[in-house]
Amino acid sequence: MSTTTTVPNPTDLEGKLNLYRSQLALRLFEQRAYDLFLENLVKGTSHLSLGQEAIAAGFAAAMRPTDWTFATYRGHAHTLARGVPMTPVLAELLGRSNGLMAGKGGSMHLTSVEHGVMGSYAIIGAHLPIACGAAWSAQYRGTDQVAVCFFGDGSVNIGAFHEALNFAAIWKLPVVFVCENNLWMEYTRTSEVTAVANPAADRASAYGLESIIVDGNDADAVYEIAAAAIARAREGGGPSLIEATTYRHGGHSRADPGKYRPDAEVAEWLAKDPIPRYRARLLEKGATEEQLREIEELVAADVDLATEEAKAGGVPGEDLLMKDVWADGGSSWRN
Repeated sequence: MSTTTTVPNPTDLEGKLNLYRSQLALRLFEQRAYDLFLENLVKGTSHLSLGQEAIAAGFAAAMRPTDWTFATYRGHAHTLARGVPMTPVLAELLGRSNGLMAGKGGSMHLTSVEHGVMGSYAIIGAHLPIACGAAWSAQYRGTDQVAVCFFGDGSVNIGAFHEALNFAAIWKLPVVFVCENNLWMEYTRTSEVTAVANPAADRASAYGLESIIVDGNDADAVYEIAAAAIARAREGGGPSLIEATTYRHGGHSRADPGKYRPDAEVAEWLAKDPIPRYRARLLEKGATEEQLREIEELVAADVDLATEEAKAGGVPGEDLLMKDVWADGGSSWRN
């Protein structure tokens, strides 16, 4: 079984090396998923977060195992960052029975309660109120769990966004909302259909929250902001709304070449790629080329192993067709 990508707190060089490994694992995993899509092995489409790895890795490093992650359909990176092994995630993309959801959920419905990954949601903004519900349960039960809810800039004009923020603020829920602002909705520039310049942060004050913007391509900056917001929520300080600025390297999905984005804009953001940026920082902080190459070779080997293990999985049979559809696990009681 391939290894997991969860990392310890990056407060020293060893931790930062692990944070680099986490980001690289997310990158190489999704690059492989793209290759398999082109080979027609990924069932359905997929939504990659290439270029956005620093957000998933930085937040995961700040979370405890008992905390919860809520993600969008662009949730591969968040799932892996919480420690879910590569093989079942990749097998799920391939629609194989050894997948995380036995091949039934595919790319857009990754869930692992064991790792605190409480689902990837295909409906825009739908999971924000659900994250509130989880946070409310933690508050009611008196645990110190925190719900961290990731969503794209396309969610900020959805009613559920405003309802969830209002509810969380009123009840001082232990939830952290994270807008991954990659500047584009599906095919529309966010600024063209949004009344404020910073789609999430500029609306924070409407709910009595601080306006927080972080460089989403800087894993250290993300970690610091995440650690502070999560600690505040855990201590009863209520919710936070964080806008992490970033950029997806590809189109909205694998079916989208993204040609509507200006070439100059794409080039500008590719130059801000979080992974080579973090690699250069590690060298400045005393890491050696040998250390980094070792990490890169090990991660590449992990992805190769996960690919072979995922491909070896069988195709789900008829016995799985009706399983988990009804509460009792089957449909026989209706017949």
